Amino acid sequence: MSIQTRLLLVYAAIFGIVYILSSLVVYSLPRNQILAQIDGDLYSLASEVLNSETEFNDATGIIEIPLPEDLATLETASTFMMLVNRDGEIVVSSGNLRGFNTLLDPDGLGQEDVYRLVRHEDTQLRVLTAPLFDNQGQLLGYIQVARLLDNFEVFSRVLARALLISLGTAAASLVVVFIMSSRLFRPLEDITTVARQITRADDLSRRVPHSSRTDEIGDLARAFNQTLERLERLFRSQQRFLADVSHELRTPLTSVRGNLDLMRRFGQYDEESMVVIQDEMERMSRLLGDLLLLARADTGGLPLRHEPVELDNTLFEVYRQISRIEKPVTVELTAVDQAMILGDEDRLKQLLLNLVDNAIKYTQPGGSVRLSLSKDKSWAQLVVSDTGIGIPAEDLPHIFERFYRVDKARSRAQGGSGLGLAIAKWVVQAHGGAIKVDSVVGEGTTFTVTLPLYQVPARPGANGQAADAEIKTRPGLRGRALPGTLRRGQQPNEQE
Repeated sequence: MSIQTRLLLVYAAIFGIVYILSSLVVYSLPRNQILAQIDGDLYSLASEVLNSETEFNDATGIIEIPLPEDLATLETASTFMMLVNRDGEIVVSSGNLRGFNTLLDPDGLGQEDVYRLVRHEDTQLRVLTAPLFDNQGQLLGYIQVARLLDNFEVFSRVLARALLISLGTAAASLVVVFIMSSRLFRPLEDITTVARQITRADDLSRRVPHSSRTDEIGDLARAFNQTLERLERLFRSQQRFLADVSHELRTPLTSVRGNLDLMRRFGQYDEESMVVIQDEMERMSRLLGDLLLLARADTGGLPLRHEPVELDNTLFEVYRQISRIEKPVTVELTAVDQAMILGDEDRLKQLLLNLVDNAIKYTQPGGSVRLSLSKDKSWAQLVVSDTGIGIPAEDLPHIFERFYRVDKARSRAQGGSGLGLAIAKWVVQAHGGAIKVDSVVGEGTTFTVTLPLYQVPARPGANGQAADAEIKTRPGLRGRALPGTLRRGQQPNEQE
């Protein structure tokens, strides 16, 4: 059952219950009030007649009650009276009951006052029958007082017609609601139809309609289209990821198999082939290690330490490690400031190594790679810039994607596996920071990493005042310049 049908049924049920209850109240409340008013008038009239000039003869046991003589006929009168003995015989009646030989209410004779609606031919009466007792409590007879209800019947008929008209109006409103709900739900049906077509055709490039609306349906369509867009990107990324992983693993395996076939064919150990096999196995191990790291990071299963880390010392250690490697470019430190952050030192080293390694690979021989560290308020800024080939503007938004390469024809030896920058981005985000890249083709690329500084808690000094926290340095790193480095506070042209 559709939502539209359920809403209509719920609306009809609620409206029906409310209509029935309100009709009962509207129809019965005025009737009861009018009848109560008539009953009060009848009782007052009967009491007035009985108490005014009523005489009781103890000797004969007869009650003499004078009745009005100036009442009109039955057809035009509105009030009638009669006295009835205890045997149910009419003793006397008002002048407007001449020729009327029937009790006003034959069924109302009893021991208590009775109010009843009685119909005589086309006339409806409201009759009060009150028993009359002598001084010893013996029943002597009855007095019956009645009033015509022609106006009351007219009112009841008008009220019933009004309720029927309102019922017809309610039915018409249900039809209008059905028509309007059909139009309101038609966009949802269109969205459902397109969504099913997308599912059947596996075409995530299609979008659902009605996204230009400004109501809730438009919000739903836009949210659904955004979801489709994100799914399309993830699906394409997954396809590219699987293709790249397959290619990355197939290439070293093909090389290993070819060299093993050569050694098997010649039946002797080949040193060159073993070197190639070793290189390919190491590259494949690095690839699988990076994939495992990213997979554990995605699932939250990769532990990350949160300890105070002197980022400047970490930068010096990375620089010393890079300096020992023979490379065709110059790696140099520019201005380096003291900065302490809260994080995992090993992952931060991995971040720096990936950025520097990426800069070296994409810088032509004779170029330079510059490293710097500075502080800006409560943030540490780590900059890795190079004078390499640069990155085209259309590729900048994608360079942190896994296995993405700017130059698709670049060799694996030069281009790496395409996971370094993805790991670097994860490390930065895991430390609560941000990474951005600026590049100009043919001039170079600059990566800027921003990390939150760790505020060292102040501790009281010997004189009771808060003393500045001391930053412990590692032996051999502070107080002397490394080859090709600058001391803190030293200008770029004042090298030792």
